[in-house]
Amino acid sequence: MEDRTLAPGTRALVVFCASLALLTAGCGEKGDTGKPSPSQGGGNPVSTPTASRPVPSDGKGSKDPDDINGDGHRDLLLPVPSHSENEKERTGVVFGSAKGLDPSTHAVYDHAAGTVTTADLDSDGYPDFVAVDGSMEPGLPAVHWGGPSGPDADADATRIQLPGGGPDGGLSGPVRGDFDGDGHHDIAAVRQDGSVTLLYGPFTRAGAPARTDTRPGQGSWLAADDIDPSGKARATGLLVHEGDDGEQTAGVLYPARTGSGLSRTSVELREGNAVAFGDYDGDGARDLAIGDNGSRNNEPDTGEKPETAFSLAVYPGKGGDPVTYKIPKSRNSYYGPGDYASADPDGDGKDGILVATDEGALLIEGEKRTKILREGPARAGGKKTPARWRHARPYAAADFDADGKEELILNWGPGVLFGLYGEQPTHWWITDGTSPHDKTAFTTTSFPGRHG
Repeated sequence: MEDRTLAPGTRALVVFCASLALLTAGCGEKGDTGKPSPSQGGGNPVSTPTASRPVPSDGKGSKDPDDINGDGHRDLLLPVPSHSENEKERTGVVFGSAKGLDPSTHAVYDHAAGTVTTADLDSDGYPDFVAVDGSMEPGLPAVHWGGPSGPDADADATRIQLPGGGPDGGLSGPVRGDFDGDGHHDIAAVRQDGSVTLLYGPFTRAGAPARTDTRPGQGSWLAADDIDPSGKARATGLLVHEGDDGEQTAGVLYPARTGSGLSRTSVELREGNAVAFGDYDGDGARDLAIGDNGSRNNEPDTGEKPETAFSLAVYPGKGGDPVTYKIPKSRNSYYGPGDYASADPDGDGKDGILVATDEGALLIEGEKRTKILREGPARAGGKKTPARWRHARPYAAADFDADGKEELILNWGPGVLFGLYGEQPTHWWITDGTSPHDKTAFTTTSFPGRHG
């Protein structure tokens, strides 16, 4: 997704605030039935706020990389749709509260969605926005420093400093982690030759990491284990995934090591373009799930291997053979339903794997299968929505109200971009676990167009 470059000396971020429309039970445009249904979260309607609330700015800082204003409540980063073909998606933040997410408290940052990684690089308790900003120096990440109100819209970005100016061709796809388990947030990014650069925190405000390291690989993109939102120091593993042309490809895992950083010995993984980290067997160790996301290369003789197609494998964190699970087949012959996410909706300390399917979201907990269904309106933007494209897709999971149980995050958008690729979502559901009820639901269609 294209990112808008910034000329040196110009404003690093543009922030927008506007009212956010909340979904009500059975919502939809004219032509929808307007009747509540379980698939629409109709059991728990919510009201529409009359005005936006200001972002709380009295936070004292936190260890959660997704607590953007440092007030102790987890926030949600999401893509905000463009309003024309010439506009890119932007990054929105819906801020949390003691009762969970508050859609009336939000901001939009003029950065392309999907290019921003949040991490507290300077360890001041406020997450920073990290993005590859070509205007600073080709292909090197830049930091927009955070604060009690989020990143400062009036401050210029700071280029991350690398010894010798960095690798030829720059870095791409930065992800966050705590790769040495010291409690400071780190960044990993892919070099042009497919190897990985590791940037360990804490960083100085001049953009210099505490130290750097590299790992070999043939990587196209990276996936890192989650930083513990409680602030508990936990070393995070890193997956280096190969590129693909639609077909399922493989990768390698660099396991986490406390104290010294990522292991220098990698573990070869099976093929699969969907990845999630979690504790799926409840033994306290972090496991890795990797499997088929449904995408395909339709050229002759490029079919998926039987052991790869419509399955995922869980690699136990304490070692041993991976455990394979079957997943539903996809009707889409090329793009597939999408990614995986980890979720613990009942708070028992054992994660399930949230999988995107043609019919919506499926939570896999060992041999147990639970469908979580929400649907977009029958008509949107003056057009009828094909029935096969009305199903919401899983986005992530998080415990926004601090009750020890994670809410599932589903999204949906009208049109081909969402139907085929899952892009440009406009409708969001924060579910009450796996029940048909929602903690809240809202749309991002009322966000303003881009300015400046």
